[in-house]
Parts: sequence; C-alpha cells; structure tokens
Amino acid sequence: MDFEAFFKSELDSLHQEGRYRVFADLERHRGHFPRATRYTANGEREVTVWCSNDYLGMGQHPAVIEAMKQAIDHCGAGAGGTRNISGTNHYHVLLEQELADLHGKEAALTFTSGYVSNWTALGTLGAKIPNLIIFSDALNHASMIEGIRYGKCQRVVFKHNDLKDLEEKLALADPAAPKLIAFESVYSMDGDIAPIKEICDLADKYGAMTYLDEVHAVGMYGPRGGGIAEREGLMDRITILEGTLGKAFGVMGGFITGSAAVCDFIRSFGSGFIFSTALPPTLAAGALASIRHLKVSQFERARHQDRVRKLRAALEAKGIPHMPNPSHIVPVMVGDAAKCKWISDILLDDFNIYVQPINYPTVPRKTERLRFTPTPMHTDADIEHLVGALHSLWSRCALARAVA
Repeated sequence: MDFEAFFKSELDSLHQEGRYRVFADLERHRGHFPRATRYTANGEREVTVWCSNDYLGMGQHPAVIEAMKQAIDHCGAGAGGTRNISGTNHYHVLLEQELADLHGKEAALTFTSGYVSNWTALGTLGAKIPNLIIFSDALNHASMIEGIRYGKCQRVVFKHNDLKDLEEKLALADPAAPKLIAFESVYSMDGDIAPIKEICDLADKYGAMTYLDEVHAVGMYGPRGGGIAEREGLMDRITILEGTLGKAFGVMGGFITGSAAVCDFIRSFGSGFIFSTALPPTLAAGALASIRHLKVSQFERARHQDRVRKLRAALEAKGIPHMPNPSHIVPVMVGDAAKCKWISDILLDDFNIYVQPINYPTVPRKTERLRFTPTPMHTDADIEHLVGALHSLWSRCALARAVA
C-alpha cells in the first residue's frame, strides 16, 4: 500500500468538502483578553477571539496567575511522576478537597484533561462492574463515547434529552442488571441543557447510577459555580459529577467528584489515572485559586450573562440566525461547510475576528455553524463590530435571514 498517497487523498477530501482544519497561530496577552496577536506569513495582527473556552477569562485573572507563579517558585515545573509514584503534590490534595466541597461530595479525583477523566471513569466502571448497562445520551461528547467503548460493557443510546425514549429503554433492560445513565448538563454545540431532575427520577425508579458531565457548566452556573446541578439543587442526586479545569476555571485538567468509595475505585483501577503523569503543581495551584475565587465572586458570572444577552439581541436585530438555547453558547447557523469556513476566513482576514468554523463530524452535515462564546471581557464595541461584520457577510454570501 502507498501510505503517503492514502494520507494525501484523505486530506484532499477534507479540503474539497471545506472541512480541513486550519489552526490560527495566536499569542494571548496577559491582561488583554480577548485580544491576541495572530502570526501569519504576512506579519502580525491583533485579533479579537470569539470562540475561547476560557469562558470567564480566568486564565487571565491576577489571582490565578500569581498562584501559578508562586507554585512554580516553590515546586518547580513538573509533578515528577504519576500520582502513585512521587507525583502527588500537596496542591493536588488541596485541589481535590476544594472540588469535593464545590460539588457537595465526599471526594474528588483530578486528571490531566476532561477527556481523560471521562474516558477513564466511564471505561473503568464499564469494565469492572459485572453486567453493567450504560445508557448514553445520543449527543454525548466523544470522550464519553470512547470511555464506554473501552469498558466493553453493554451500551444503550437514547435519543438526545428524550425522557420517553430513555424510560422505554430502561424498562426493556434486565431489571437485575446494574445500570448507569451518562449525560451532560450543557451540550457544547447546541447549548441546550439536560432535564437533570427528570433523569434522576428515572434513575431512582430503575435503580441506576447517574454520571453527569458538567464541563461546560462548572464555574458558570450556581451560586458558587458548581454547575447546573448546583443551580437546580440536584447535586446530591448525582452519583458521579465530572468537570474540567480548562474552561471556566481557565487552566487545564479534568476531575470527577462523588463518594469516597467511587473516587477511590477509579483511583485504584482506572488505567488513565494510574499510568498518567500528574498535573504539574503550577496548574493545580492555578485551578485551586480560580475555584476559590469563583465560589465567592458573582461578578464574572453576572457580567458574562449580560454579554450573552447583548450578543443575542444584536444578532436578532440584524436577522442573523442563531440557535436559541438557555446557555452561554451562541451557535450562529450557516448550514454549509464551505460557506462556514469562508465566512470564518473573511472574519479573520478582513475584520480581525477569530471564530472557528464547526463542521462535520463535530456537528451533523447541513448544520455547520460558527460557535460564539462571549466572555465578560467582550465590550459593547466588540459586539457591535462582530454583528456588523456578520451582517455584511450574510448579504455577500446570500444566506437566509432569521424572521423576526
């Protein structure tokens, strides 16, 4: 087989469909988020970032930066090993205590990313609990899907956020089999929110555990930033709550929280935890500072929601179609991969606005979109500039307008 020819052919197909991913070469500047320098073959330009998962700008917060500086001065650069072999630093211990407190759980366990925490936790549960059946929402993240596959247990996929379909599938399952319902709170591409209470009711009715991915909600919702489950007073009904340190908390890493026994179980049997080098102490320290700040500060969340409302109102005023949802994610619908990439390119090159096109397989074909994530740092002028640029491009691209 001509491997090089195969690789090039597959990449050519991505180019032809308009799905080839191009990474913007950016340099963030401390204290000036969402501004960044873009490096190109033609020189440097300042751009405004509109698609960051640093939802609250905590990666720029002085308390987080200072905590990370102090940790690197005290501990050096790396963890020095896996958590089992010399890699558990005191910052890890403090961080896990803080996360357990945030979610009202007995314990927490940190990982190198949210992907690894999902893959490890679900994979370990699937592999180690005899005859476990995992009921998985159809739109669950790839990390959840891969974790369930790795566990090689029975998997039942239910229609997205469809309680009737979920109950029908639970009722058909072996009553004696252990069960787990895996779902997300905020779904990252459509921005919709799961009916957590009703899913917990079904879990109680059919004797199932619940596994809730809150990566797009921790820090963002609830009086202390505990997520949608905290906001709705449901944290005590969640068996395992999973989250990330790399979005609203502004640093890097993933975690699970739950009972002391379940966290110890994953710690003791999860290969993705056992054989991974621990998070560097500086990242653990930064996450710790971020969580502590957002537990008591309402400013970032309130300002953030104001920016989301303002952007939606401005888009509606110009007839730019965006998917309505109750979260902070603003998907502007294009419906064509090539046009989506073209608009993204023009926004970047002509308007210095950076937003990444979202195409298949991340979303279904014909639902291609630009996914905007306003932050507390985006100004009224930023919103006006963005919506004005989109208004111009919608006319140039002959795209349909939303009907008021």
